[in-house]
Amino acid sequence: MLNPKLIKLFQVAPGEKARLKQRDTGWAQTAELKELGKDVVKGRAETVLAENLKQLAEAQELLYANDVYSVLIILQAMDAAGKDGTIKHVMSGVNPQGCQVFSFKKPSDEELDHNFLWRYMKALPERGRIGIFNRSYYEEVLVVKVHPELHERQKLPPGKRGKSFWQERYEDINHFEQHLSRNGTLILKFFLHLSKDEQRKRFLERLEDPEKHWKFSTSDLVERVFWKAYMEAFEEALSATSTEWAPWYVIPADHKWVARAVVADIVTSAISSLHLTFPDVTAEKRKALEEAKMQLEAE
Repeated sequence: MLNPKLIKLFQVAPGEKARLKQRDTGWAQTAELKELGKDVVKGRAETVLAENLKQLAEAQELLYANDVYSVLIILQAMDAAGKDGTIKHVMSGVNPQGCQVFSFKKPSDEELDHNFLWRYMKALPERGRIGIFNRSYYEEVLVVKVHPELHERQKLPPGKRGKSFWQERYEDINHFEQHLSRNGTLILKFFLHLSKDEQRKRFLERLEDPEKHWKFSTSDLVERVFWKAYMEAFEEALSATSTEWAPWYVIPADHKWVARAVVADIVTSAISSLHLTFPDVTAEKRKALEEAKMQLEAE
């Protein structure tokens, strides 16, 4: 497991400003790590990831058997930050029957006829399951904020769309997440913090490799133009919605092995902190099990 002090470094404390410019996107997060060197840190990260994959599989089995809690993992990031790869690697050892992934695209007409949280509510994980949102209702205070013209499609009542409007949306999200937490949903939110230079490199890799052409869209370049506006929107959203019941973690994402190890460690540690146990078997059930065993042994 990673050092708790290091994990705390990634968390946006409730009431704290996210200050993304002051958060390193690389692997050398502390003087100690820098002194160890990249190769040593990478080796340790790979070991941590492997250990956590095994522990996460065990934690998921307890989660499923206990059938009291659910886990909601939210991943937000700029394009090419590694959301899909993080999901693939971190959840590789998890039983698919106990895990579900949702990617939210442009809302449909039906979804626009409801409040902005409606389509996400329908996708929430059941008790005993892990749900992953690849992008989420936070798009409503990110892309919609960066592109105000999207308000026109949301069929909202007349009114100004200024600072108070966004503050109310943050409050709606906080109340929604608190409601989920009170009813047994463990919420873990990750912002994969990618540098603009690293995004450029990854876009070029996609353009130079024919097998990655399908990953690239011209809309990626359009959104890149709004980088500064997105960083401001992310910073404000993270600052306003990192709470005790649903904290945000800013994960350095310039090196995929860093992001995967840190996310896996936080998810595994958080589920383990629930101290779940297998359900107790009643005396009546134990008697039925013993009779079943005797019947099978007698065949």
